[in-house]
Amino acid sequence: MKKTAYRRSLILEKLDETGQVNVNELSELLGVSEVTIRNDLDKLEENKLLIRAHGGAFKANNIALNVSEKKKINLDLKRLIGKKAASLIKEDESIILDSGTTTFELSNNLKDFANLTVISNALDIVNNLSQYKNLEIFMPGGYLKEFSMSLVGPMADRNFRQLYCNKLFLGVDGIKENSGIFTHYMEEAYLNQVMIEVAEEVIVVADSSKFKKSGLAFICGFDKIHKIVTDSNVEPEMLEIMKKNNIEVLLADK
Repeated sequence: MKKTAYRRSLILEKLDETGQVNVNELSELLGVSEVTIRNDLDKLEENKLLIRAHGGAFKANNIALNVSEKKKINLDLKRLIGKKAASLIKEDESIILDSGTTTFELSNNLKDFANLTVISNALDIVNNLSQYKNLEIFMPGGYLKEFSMSLVGPMADRNFRQLYCNKLFLGVDGIKENSGIFTHYMEEAYLNQVMIEVAEEVIVVADSSKFKKSGLAFICGFDKIHKIVTDSNVEPEMLEIMKKNNIEVLLADK
């Protein structure tokens, strides 16, 4: 019992240092099986001390926010970004809105379109758009990811592969300078990859706090991204990196 408590204490210390942990790495570090580590992580999650994810876990106060709480973070910036991103949409287009608080703000700017097809796996976005009778809305099926209020899984993957759209607006949890874009969850990363395959143009919407960050799940490299809509607080260094990767960066102004 003492060994178990000590091991779990070390896991929490590691989380405090890095913000996330990996099952394989913890197994090697602590000299126990991956099954034991997974059990430790499950028990720690039950006590709300971390958030489990595929292959590891995140520090609880890093991502343990529900959708309504996340919407409050950098809200003014997200509204500006959403408005700027909406200006890229043309009449008669088909677009995908990925789940996320910034894409939700984008959805608040679609009421004036006369003819627009919107595809989304996010319950809050679809509910928000349902009030606009001029929009044609598609929602692929899947199982509910309560944390993000989005539908993911094999059914969602299969249904998205049957579609084609002009523009994909993608919300992300991290934009890492030497890698690409990330999310916290494997299921969402895989579905994002499918969305990218069926989109003519990929547009990332993310406030400046997402730059120089990563997540457990890699979505894609910069070669798949056409535009990034962000705020003017993004560091010049990151703007230069995006330019070198042929990504157009659009800054949302007040």
